[in-house]
Amino acid sequence: MTLDELNALPHDEALETFARCCGCRSWADSVAAARPFDSWQAVDEKAAEIWQGIGRDGVLEAFTHHPRIGADIDKLREKFASTANWSAGEQSAVAKADETVLERLRDGNIAYEERYGHIFIVCATGKSAAEMLEILESRMDNELDEELEIAKGEQMKITLIRLEKLRNG
Repeated sequence: MTLDELNALPHDEALETFARCCGCRSWADSVAAARPFDSWQAVDEKAAEIWQGIGRDGVLEAFTHHPRIGADIDKLREKFASTANWSAGEQSAVAKADETVLERLRDGNIAYEERYGHIFIVCATGKSAAEMLEILESRMDNELDEELEIAKGEQMKITLIRLEKLRNG
C-alpha cells in the first residue's frame, strides 16, 4: 500500500487497516483520524505517540488479537484470520523448536496468564522458541504494572513491524 492510498482510504477502511496492525480499536481509530500523513515515518511516530496514551483496557484489548505463542496453528488461523499470515511469520521460529522447548513454552504461557491475567506478549520476530522461553521465564517475577508496561512496549514493536509490512505489501 502506498502512503497516498492509505491517506485516501475512507475512515472505516483505514480503521480496519490499522486494526490489522494493532487490535486496540481506539488506537486504530485515532491513527486513522490523524491522516493524512506526509511520510511513513510520520505514521510510525503518530502510532507510537497514540499508543503511549492508551490505557490498560486498550492494551489488554490489543493483546486479545494475538495468538498464544506455541499454540495450535490451525486454531490460530481460524481465530486470527486477518493477521494470520503476519502472526505465522512473526512466530515461525516456534515451528522449528524441539518438543521439550515447546512444552515448556506452552506451560510457561499458562503460568504467565494465571499470574498476569493476559497472554505473554513478546516481539517474536527473529527469536527462536528457546529465546522466547528465556524471555518469558525472565519476566515471571515482574510486578503486575511493570509487566504490563513491558508487554505494552512489546506490542508497540509488533505494531511497528506490521506497519512496515503494510507499506511493503
